[in-house]
Amino acid sequence: MISPALLLGLSPIAIVLTLLASIMYGAKSMDWTAVRDAFLNFDPGNVDHQIVLHSRLPRAAGSLLIGGFLAMSGAIMQGMTRNYLASPSIMGVTDGAAFAITLCMVLLPNASSMTLIASSFAGSALGASVVFILAWMMPGGLSPVRMAILGTIIGTFLSSVSAALSIYFHVSQNVSFWFNARLHQMDPGLIKLVIPFAVVGIAVALMLAKSITIISLGDDIAAGLGQRTLWVKIGAMCCVAVLTGVSVAMAGKIAFVGLLIPHIVRYLVGVDYRWVIPCAGVTGAVFLGLSDILSRFLNYPFETPIGVVTSAVGIPFFLYLIRKKGGNEHA
Repeated sequence: MISPALLLGLSPIAIVLTLLASIMYGAKSMDWTAVRDAFLNFDPGNVDHQIVLHSRLPRAAGSLLIGGFLAMSGAIMQGMTRNYLASPSIMGVTDGAAFAITLCMVLLPNASSMTLIASSFAGSALGASVVFILAWMMPGGLSPVRMAILGTIIGTFLSSVSAALSIYFHVSQNVSFWFNARLHQMDPGLIKLVIPFAVVGIAVALMLAKSITIISLGDDIAAGLGQRTLWVKIGAMCCVAVLTGVSVAMAGKIAFVGLLIPHIVRYLVGVDYRWVIPCAGVTGAVFLGLSDILSRFLNYPFETPIGVVTSAVGIPFFLYLIRKKGGNEHA
């Protein structure tokens, strides 16, 4: 274990270095002077300056934000449910968001960015609610592996319905963005739009962090210590819906960040969610930022989808968790 304060103290350096590396390296590498001049002496006629400010910077900032949001969502879900396999991509949250966006594009083809964001929030909540309600109704459905299977089934169903709707209503090209994450198409205006929602979601999550730590010990213990477990869980799920919703709205579905990072962070800093949630945020940001950089070089000069990189790390870790912890143990 390491000091959480040390990890958070070093995080700005790691984030800045990741941001610079993401701006400098890609199909066309930029030297430091070009990056510096793009910020300090921007020349609209300079192609390198245009690439830095209008392509690389939004992409780098977006990858850091999305990685942080998804990692915090996964940490909240794992602490709240005591399910070591809980994450937005496995529990149907991201698929629900993408489904809601598809439905919005079909019913409201001229919908504004704000409408799409609101739809993504609602879809995140819908996906999670369906999975947890069905799991609660099924005998043994709340065990980690069974919930993961149920979440995968619901997510696949929602993805299939979304694909059918997009094909039937001829919006498949527009919808494909949200089902195949494309960080290189990051919209700077959308980033500015989602930041206030994300700030509120993070603030509420940090306010609930102490209660989530207690709930992670078990509902009976939490109730004995005076926690209103139902309201804490509702508040935590709202945070998950907001943070996952803005992530999907920004760049589409990205898997396994919310599963992998919270486990690493708990191993490093312990199980106090007052530290786990913020540490997961900065660790997830750096992880996805570095994954995005790696995706540019695996098939150079062509880009590999970011989901391939995160899945290459996440799937073996997913199987390791099942093998190590089995099907009935909690996080």
